[in-house]
Amino acid sequence: MILLGSFDIVTPDPGLFIWTVLVFLIVLFVLNKYAFKPIKDALRTREQNIHSALQEAEKARQEMSSMKADNERILNEAREERSKMLREAKETKEQIIAEARERAGAEYNRIVEDAKQAINNQKMGALIEIKNSVGNMVLEVSEKVLRRELQNKQDQEKYITQLVDEIKMN
Repeated sequence: MILLGSFDIVTPDPGLFIWTVLVFLIVLFVLNKYAFKPIKDALRTREQNIHSALQEAEKARQEMSSMKADNERILNEAREERSKMLREAKETKEQIIAEARERAGAEYNRIVEDAKQAINNQKMGALIEIKNSVGNMVLEVSEKVLRRELQNKQDQEKYITQLVDEIKMN
């Protein structure tokens, strides 16, 4: 303890103790009035800002989830609409193809009928022409045969009488 006896800080002095407590209280009062109160207010404000930021973040998260649900719904609706449009386009395509086939069939039948009619007309024309040609040839041959056989007047009168008799019988 010899060493402690010469050391004055360790021995309590009542005057120093009072002044130390008084300075401490004054510093505490000044710090409380000018430092701690603004620090507490700043901390309180920061806490409120953090709390409101968390609430806004939660609100934004909820909005994002609702927007995601809306986007999914809209996407599903768009898919359904696309499927519907594809079905309608396919049905329209099939209908157009069926109508085109039907028109093509009708056009084919009309062309075939026109061709048959044209063939029949040409056939009839050819038959008439052949009949006319045959008739003309028969007349020419008959005329030549008759001229040859009926070169004299008696044979002609006899043939005319025979024809008149045949006409009277019919």
